[in-house]
Amino acid sequence: MANAIPDSIAVESLTGASRPRESAVARVHSAAAIRWYVWCLVGASASAVYGLYWDICWHASIGRDTFWTPPHMAVYLAGILAGIACGYTILTSSFGSDREARAASVRIWGLRGPLGCFMASWGAGAMLVAAPFDNWWHNAYGLDVKVLSLPHSLLSSGVAAIAFGALILVCSEANRATDVNRRSLDRLLLYTIGLQTVGIAVLILQKTWPGYMHYSGFYFAISAPFPLLLVMATQISRSKWPATTVAGFYMVSYLLFLWILPLFPAEPKLGPVYHPLTHFIPLGFPLLLVIPGFAIDLLRRRRAEKWGDWKSVPIAALGYFATILAAEWYFSYFLLSPGARNPIFGMGYFAFSDPGNVLYDPFFFYTPETTAVFLKGMLWALAAAIASSGSGMGIGYWLQRVKR
Repeated sequence: MANAIPDSIAVESLTGASRPRESAVARVHSAAAIRWYVWCLVGASASAVYGLYWDICWHASIGRDTFWTPPHMAVYLAGILAGIACGYTILTSSFGSDREARAASVRIWGLRGPLGCFMASWGAGAMLVAAPFDNWWHNAYGLDVKVLSLPHSLLSSGVAAIAFGALILVCSEANRATDVNRRSLDRLLLYTIGLQTVGIAVLILQKTWPGYMHYSGFYFAISAPFPLLLVMATQISRSKWPATTVAGFYMVSYLLFLWILPLFPAEPKLGPVYHPLTHFIPLGFPLLLVIPGFAIDLLRRRRAEKWGDWKSVPIAALGYFATILAAEWYFSYFLLSPGARNPIFGMGYFAFSDPGNVLYDPFFFYTPETTAVFLKGMLWALAAAIASSGSGMGIGYWLQRVKR
């Protein structure tokens, strides 16, 4: 009698009435199964990437008034979060009694921990060194004239190390996870790659203005990094539309900044002021990466089991290059038209120090090229897309097997 099964439970098990409850429990378990330091490291990556975007907007809208600006704090918070998460994980794996943690770790310099934590730890250290260096640089030379100044380059390398460390950590967790936990980790994985896409788009911002979209250098700038991320996503994710999802994360992030930042007040505190401002200036409309992302996903589904071999590299590259060329080439006509000079598309915003519309007209295609120079540049851009796609395949193949 003690082992008898109640009739209600027996009926539920036969009819499937208990399945919704089991599904809810599985979802709760799935979220709880992702360790806190994984969330912390992904949060650090998000804080760094969004902080960099915000910092550039701060420079364009206000200038650099103090070391303690909110965007700086967001960036430095990333280093602190990464340092806490990775430091705790490495110390407990090295000296703790958790056998599972030790089994899922690598040994570097006598310490043990996940490979992603070691990489992110280096990134956190680089960011903390870059902070006072950047402060000294601005005190010595004033406002940056380009995004990638020397201290910003060091800071960006630290952000990149944290972002890639988070990616490796999430991949290692996903590769060891059960099917239920894998779905949650897979979404986190695609979000992490989406953050990297946002970060790279910010770093190449000065090469991707709409006025450059009929210039071969623009297509080289967007063909070198983005196919790697999109193709890599198709290699390591079990989602049906991984590249589209990554591009979607990037586009939503950019659009939210474009539409929300101008709602907040800002006033220039440096000169010269070519454009008196009363609100924050965003960084413009996002690239249409969702279109080549969708194309790469379609190619992946078409090739199915053959996706990932060497023949897939030129196919993915051509799919990316053809669709991004068609999308951006024709969309640029609209972006430079009066119809895009509104809060939706953001083409009417100018930094206070930008002499656009004062000393020159920004609403036309500039940097003209001869036909021969343009074709040669486009061949280089296609070659960059092929090399980037191949790198994405290779890195994705390696990440599929990372478990520590």
